[in-house]
Amino acid sequence: MRHPELFNGEGLLGSEPAAFVAGQLESDTAHGTTPVIAPTDGRVVANVPNASPTTVDRAVQAAKEAQRDWARRSHIDRAAVLSSVRDAIAENADELAQIVAVEQGKPLQDALGEMTGAQGFFDFAASQKYRAVGSMLASEHGRSVSVREEPVGVVAAVLPWNFPVAIFARKVAPALMAGNAVVVKPSEFTPLSALALAVLCQRAGIPDGLLSVVCGEGRDTGRALVTHPDVGMVTMTGSTRGGREILTQAAASIIPVSLELGGKAPLIIFPDADLDAAVDAAVDARLWNAGQVCTCNEVTYVHQDLHDEFLRRVVEQFSQIAPGDPLASGSKLGPLVAERERAKVQGMVDDAVRAGAHVETGGGRPEGDEYETGAWFAPTVLSGVHAEMDIARQEIFGPVLPVIPFKDEEEVLASANSTAYGLTAYVYTRDLSRAMRMVDELEFGEVYVNQVGPEQVQGFHTGWKSSGLGGDDGEHGYEKYLRRKTTYIHHGA
Repeated sequence: MRHPELFNGEGLLGSEPAAFVAGQLESDTAHGTTPVIAPTDGRVVANVPNASPTTVDRAVQAAKEAQRDWARRSHIDRAAVLSSVRDAIAENADELAQIVAVEQGKPLQDALGEMTGAQGFFDFAASQKYRAVGSMLASEHGRSVSVREEPVGVVAAVLPWNFPVAIFARKVAPALMAGNAVVVKPSEFTPLSALALAVLCQRAGIPDGLLSVVCGEGRDTGRALVTHPDVGMVTMTGSTRGGREILTQAAASIIPVSLELGGKAPLIIFPDADLDAAVDAAVDARLWNAGQVCTCNEVTYVHQDLHDEFLRRVVEQFSQIAPGDPLASGSKLGPLVAERERAKVQGMVDDAVRAGAHVETGGGRPEGDEYETGAWFAPTVLSGVHAEMDIARQEIFGPVLPVIPFKDEEEVLASANSTAYGLTAYVYTRDLSRAMRMVDELEFGEVYVNQVGPEQVQGFHTGWKSSGLGGDDGEHGYEKYLRRKTTYIHHGA
């Protein structure tokens, strides 16, 4: 069945689910469909056509053709189109937020915040219109040596489901600004927002063929896209498992691959920290998007002098937060994205309890008739956790917070760095020397001191170890969509 408020014939999604390929909406279901399931109650919102390898090929060929003309346009011209997309997102924010709330389960107010983030990515990309696009190097008289930026061509962008609009913008905006074309493969959980954005981009002036969205599962549609011989680069945000598969698939083509993968962010609280601020930050950073963020506070290490008071305060806050309908006014915590993800989180909590952890609050599906169906999980705090347990080392994509006491810097550094991940870390202390020692020693791509995220568009969001390769945002993120050409000219006697 179709969601009547999303498919009303007047909005961005039209009257039925359809792929967006080479500037056209397509409802071809010959290659099967994938259901979009509302995480609130398990109902089917839509059945989205899967893109066959032939459809992927048409999308890439159209992108290759459109990219040639787009690359010849000036940076100022490209920036004007991207600014139009930014404005269109603002004008259609309510509709886009509703799509995200329905298919992903994010509360409406948070989904609206995601629209603001998406606008920021397009805005930053457009700001590159006056950038230096190369350099002239010293050489002999009558000769010149220059290095200039060139687009990579066709970019394959593989998106996750947790921020389907913001990460679409995070990848598409800089790729287009750099002169590339993009073929997007959204998550099968959240394809509707990507399809709506593609229509929006076309209306805002993105040329036909320059941007397509192909839907389907990673092992089919994703593989066809990543291994296509005319794809010049792959950028992917998602799980570490998925990143390894994409890296392997792209190896034969020897093309650039940028991966933003999972995380296990520690939040470390020293005895001199502002405890009020640290408690609020720990709760906020754990419950972002129901804990489904790679930069979430995945495990909190609290100095033993503060542990009991910290635990008491966090449990009190967690126990007062009830999950609710994402579309309801004032809802602060929605369901997990799918039953599969809920079961995975439940299994990790159960394993931790069997290993000796204690559930202070939550622990599973909330009580109440309204939670009997859907992917609901109560905000959960675990005590009695040791740094060697899986729940302290493996990513938990859900509203579950393990709390671990520590006695000194050496101990907490060893514990925090023992995970295979290395994306984000948080430190709370009033001691500047200690803060800088932690920044030096933590093996993570980004470190926050006395604050939590989200990351900013002018920064560089990059992971170490199993958290990724490459990165997003800012000058460094923009440059991954470029390659460089060196030119030697003899122009004198």
